[in-house]
Amino acid sequence: MARWRDVKKGKIQIPETKNNNAKKILCNAPLIARFKAFITDTFMLLMPLMYIVFYFVMGSREDFAADKLHGWLYIFVPHLIIIVSFWYFKGQTPGMKAYEIAVVNSQSCSKPFAFRFMSRYMIMTFSLLTIIPLFVPFLNKQRRTLWDILSGTCVKVLPNDPQ
Repeated sequence: MARWRDVKKGKIQIPETKNNNAKKILCNAPLIARFKAFITDTFMLLMPLMYIVFYFVMGSREDFAADKLHGWLYIFVPHLIIIVSFWYFKGQTPGMKAYEIAVVNSQSCSKPFAFRFMSRYMIMTFSLLTIIPLFVPFLNKQRRTLWDILSGTCVKVLPNDPQ
């Protein structure tokens, strides 16, 4: 058994297990960074779409209120296409880029298939509407959300690239 003083001074290295270390590196994005990225994406992507649909497509907020089903479809279909396109081509949305996090496959660090991104978006939208699945990250050790668990994705912190 190594003494703490020797480990702290760097004289002795404690070996880490491969499985624990791989999981820690893979799914290591903090919840607060993911939340901030979500808020950033909401204001950068969703709010302009809502404004366009309210005032240019539907005519006014009163017309939107009269036909909410079509209004929300006009908002969520382009939003789905935009978000899934960002995830598929870049691995991250503008908000995720600001906080240096990205969506990856949970078994490997590779880019997931488009179907996983689509299912992640659908489950995320449903979870935001029902509120209760938002507490899932607080119940598991890896802090993965329900949409990450069910779609087989994971959010990780990108390594810093010195330039």
